[in-house]
Amino acid sequence: MRVPKITHIIFFALAVGFLVASHYIFDDYSLRVLNNIAIFIILAVSYNLINGVTGQFSLEPNGFVAVGAYVAALILLDADAKNYQFDLESPSAFILWLHSSNFLLALLAAGVCATILALVLSFPVFRVRGDYLAIVTLGFGFIIKILAINYPSITNGSLGLSSIPQHATLYYTGGIAIISVIMVLNIVYSKFGRAMKAVRDDEDAALAMGVNTFAVKTTAFSTSAFLEGVGGGLWACSFASIVPNEFDFYLTFQLLIIIVLGGLGSMTGAILGTILVIGGGEWLRFLDEPISLFGHTFDAMPGLRMIVFSVILILVMLFAREGIFGKRELTDTFRWFGKRLKR
Repeated sequence: MRVPKITHIIFFALAVGFLVASHYIFDDYSLRVLNNIAIFIILAVSYNLINGVTGQFSLEPNGFVAVGAYVAALILLDADAKNYQFDLESPSAFILWLHSSNFLLALLAAGVCATILALVLSFPVFRVRGDYLAIVTLGFGFIIKILAINYPSITNGSLGLSSIPQHATLYYTGGIAIISVIMVLNIVYSKFGRAMKAVRDDEDAALAMGVNTFAVKTTAFSTSAFLEGVGGGLWACSFASIVPNEFDFYLTFQLLIIIVLGGLGSMTGAILGTILVIGGGEWLRFLDEPISLFGHTFDAMPGLRMIVFSVILILVMLFAREGIFGKRELTDTFRWFGKRLKR
């Protein structure tokens, strides 16, 4: 068994320490923002595994997140709550029967359902590559949303689900985010991870060298789907309500911005990108309100936050073409600085 490096142990201890201390440092609003960041870290590192590490331009995350969110919500809501909420059509017998108050079981079911769907989907999806793969997976996300709207006896249609038990505290979301990062990094630095990178760099060459590229892509796709399903379950149990429109392409677009900004293939970059996009978006919210500057109060300009945020993103991408971290991790950066200092 490989002995973990001291730097990895330090990062793990710092992450756990921050998680515990955050409840004593931050107010309720800040904790909600941190909760959101933790959920997006899970989604970003899992999306980076298939898109950045394996090099498959997939646009499917919103579909798997929706599946995970609905599975977890339907399991945690009891029959009385479903009968009360389902206004468009009565819930089906299976949906009424489906219930457990076990939060972790609901998250596991959310991840497993997303994984099974990914395994089924991988057979037609990986018959194509590049832009065609993007189009096929983009269609999957649309199909899931349309199914959620048009089957009200299962999902309550466009009204969505509400009063979902809010079990997803920062301990859960942060803890699962830490586990997700460790799990994905272990995959990336394993023999299987090297096969993923070989597929990304030159799929035909990897195939010629005996790499089972279909198995590699399917495993990466399914692992990513499992974590996205779990992230969807946490999403539902954090916001307490879900509607189909939450899981449109904008969610995938956000994740794409995060991993490209941080650096495709870098998990450190995915984490930093999440903090900048999700946390930075919240921090810039004051720009949408009236601003007092040098004794003069400027009227509120709704949308100014997004303009400033977009300009920052453009500047970052202009001066860091491969993202902030490129394909490197934080430990690689420390090692690079160490070598520079020794010269």
